[in-house]
Amino acid sequence: MTDVFAAPHAPAGQTIVMKVASVVRYRFFLYAGLLPYFLGAAWARGVEKTFNPGVFFLGLLGIFLSVVGVESFNEYFDAKMGTDRVFNPDAEEYIPEWMFKLGAGAFASAAGIGFYLAWEGGWPVVLYTLLGGAAAVWYVGPPIRWVYRGLGETVIGLSYGPWMVLGSLHLHTHQFSWGALLASLVPGLLIMSLATVNNIPDFHQDRLVGKKNLVVRLGRKNGRHLYLGLSALGLLIIPFGVLAGAFPKLTVLAALAGLPLWIMSLRAGRDTWDTPRLFMPAIRAIVQCYAVVTVLFAAAAARG
Repeated sequence: MTDVFAAPHAPAGQTIVMKVASVVRYRFFLYAGLLPYFLGAAWARGVEKTFNPGVFFLGLLGIFLSVVGVESFNEYFDAKMGTDRVFNPDAEEYIPEWMFKLGAGAFASAAGIGFYLAWEGGWPVVLYTLLGGAAAVWYVGPPIRWVYRGLGETVIGLSYGPWMVLGSLHLHTHQFSWGALLASLVPGLLIMSLATVNNIPDFHQDRLVGKKNLVVRLGRKNGRHLYLGLSALGLLIIPFGVLAGAFPKLTVLAALAGLPLWIMSLRAGRDTWDTPRLFMPAIRAIVQCYAVVTVLFAAAAARG
């Protein structure tokens, strides 16, 4: 399965720490909840003028454990479903049972941290914890398997957009913010675009294993239009928010920095959307766009 975020399977003989790192290392930094979590905390510090370091680091630990759980479950259940063996059914793929146990343990620990933080943060923290947990555990895990029901991209957009940003913000402010909700759409739409573009090279194997994602439903060419539209909307929200007075003025620099990367992806994928290997530069440009825009947006929000 072609995935620019996926980590290679851990070679035999590695320590358990190295095995865990090999599962989560790429997605941990780009595809998971760290950047939206930082955005929520940055908004609390710069815009709402409140920040609790202890709560921040405890919440960060919870996010780290959630990412470990997501990646462990994704690797385990994708292997169980045979997704990576569609075009090579005779290939043997070892599925270590420790990977499932690691994921279950990580999710349980993350839930424990979430409920502990809810003692001071109130019931919304429980809500964000439960929503994020339902998205993470059942993204590819039974019985729901969001990605097999055509809801995978939407779940990703909500999880790493509004739920993550607002949950992070609430840990510090204990209240809701409409401005932060609008801000959360920036990483939400960009990562939904990222999830969509990543499925374009996997169109045939995803369709064969029953993954009814948006690219399978719409086709690869229309999927290309969709990911470009989602990412463009994510960028356009920033100047709109600045003009409306909802975002700090410096956040517009994030959109300006992301635009060349968006154009690069547009050009790289124009004639390569049906050739997976040649399409990879288009995917990487959107990965970079998401990372650059979210980091700069968070940095500008932290300044207020």
